[in-house]
Amino acid sequence: MSIKSKPLVWLRGEVKSPPFSLAARLEAGFLLRRLQEGETLGMPQSRPMPSIGARSHELRIKDEEAEWRIVYRNDIDAIVILAVFPKKTRETPRQIIETCRQRLRDYDSE
Repeated sequence: MSIKSKPLVWLRGEVKSPPFSLAARLEAGFLLRRLQEGETLGMPQSRPMPSIGARSHELRIKDEEAEWRIVYRNDIDAIVILAVFPKKTRETPRQIIETCRQRLRDYDSE
């Protein structure tokens, strides 16, 4: 990791094979590394999630069997991972949004 790299702070979830395929796991790692190095990602790799909070986004990983999402917040000093889940519908489930909001509240209050 270079001097400028931000650490990943995992509040929940992991990226491993299985359930991710090897290709999807490598893509997730590559995108997370780009975020750590300070790059701003846009569509189709990353989509803003203002319903969760400021600076919140979801990485979009296509896999053989599922569409994976990694919800994160890009802080000044870290990339905070809030959730990793397979997305099965067009909309992000309300429970995921609420859970991510609560995790951010808990993280920010510590």
